[in-house]
Amino acid sequence: MASLKVPASVPPPHEDAEQLHKAFEGWGTNEGLTISILAHRNAAQRNLIRKVYAEAYGQDLLKDLDKELSSDFEGAVLLWTLDPAERDAYLANEATKRFTSSNWVLMEIACTRSSHELFKVRQAYHARYKKSLEEDVAYHTTGDFRKLLVPLVSAFRYEGEEVNTILAKSEAKILHEKISAKAYSDEEIIRILTTRSKAQLNATLNHYNNAFGNAINKVL
Repeated sequence: MASLKVPASVPPPHEDAEQLHKAFEGWGTNEGLTISILAHRNAAQRNLIRKVYAEAYGQDLLKDLDKELSSDFEGAVLLWTLDPAERDAYLANEATKRFTSSNWVLMEIACTRSSHELFKVRQAYHARYKKSLEEDVAYHTTGDFRKLLVPLVSAFRYEGEEVNTILAKSEAKILHEKISAKAYSDEEIIRILTTRSKAQLNATLNHYNNAFGNAINKVL
């Protein structure tokens, strides 16, 4: 399989922007030219091309790509051109459109991104779709899943390594009590899972395992 590489000598952004603009002119789109440029530039270079394109032609490159391309090719080029936060915002929006089969996309974004990364995703979502990620997630989800997911995508959690051991023991006990009662969607469980840092959660779950003899994922 051929790999995509940034050439040793890259044209200046204004030349790439001009070539892309030419690729969109007339009937049809020169997809080969589009690939030869966007697939062989790094993220910083693509961002510069987008900026220069907007300044030169008064148009958003992403909107022109959306207008000119279609099907899976459009999706691949758009995802490649977007920066990470914009990409997550795009994927999250697509997931809300067909939520029954795409809930894991939202869960992955909410659970694996750092607080700073998730904040940038929310900003990108707001800028692109003129509404908040939280309101779309709330609208397109229901029940217990909504109770967990909305605060997860809204959170700005501490990212450091400091842990409160006393708190970990206390909240491990709360989790055990609620899980033993099969109160899986209890507000206290939601609060712990959506507000504590990853380091604090790890400490709580480790204590749960040590104190009650089972890993929480096996109990659930």
